[in-house]
Amino acid sequence: MEFIEFLDRTEIEIIKMVEKAGYKTAENTKLCSAGENYVGFLNRRKKEIIICTKNAKKREQYTLLRKKDKDIFERTALHIKKAIRHEAVHVAQECNNGNLLKIDRKLSMNPAKINSLKGSTRISGEEEKEIQAYILEDKPRLIKNELRKYCL
Repeated sequence: MEFIEFLDRTEIEIIKMVEKAGYKTAENTKLCSAGENYVGFLNRRKKEIIICTKNAKKREQYTLLRKKDKDIFERTALHIKKAIRHEAVHVAQECNNGNLLKIDRKLSMNPAKINSLKGSTRISGEEEKEIQAYILEDKPRLIKNELRKYCL
């Protein structure tokens, strides 16, 4: 899977935890055609995290010719890493019988994510779960704790 080359050790650990919880990872499935802005999905029925690497690359105009451009690589990698973390939060929620996680109420979502939240909520229909995923996607250590607590 191509998205692996964009990850750091932390996201690899998260993927391994998600796999231990019984979920698989897939890349560039039909769900990715829902829109170029979508970089990740959780298919609950199939117990699968889907990473839309092509969409992430398209968003940042990443091409083989521009692969050596460190800034473009890093921005593309950031989209993919956040997508993995975001979907891992949804896995933890599923492991918690589909309920919200018990996280610190002081944690808040970056207001810059409002448009992304609207798009995600349109697809999932679960605004509170999406808010929680957007809050935690920037906190990989907390995500690993939640996966340990609810899934492993």
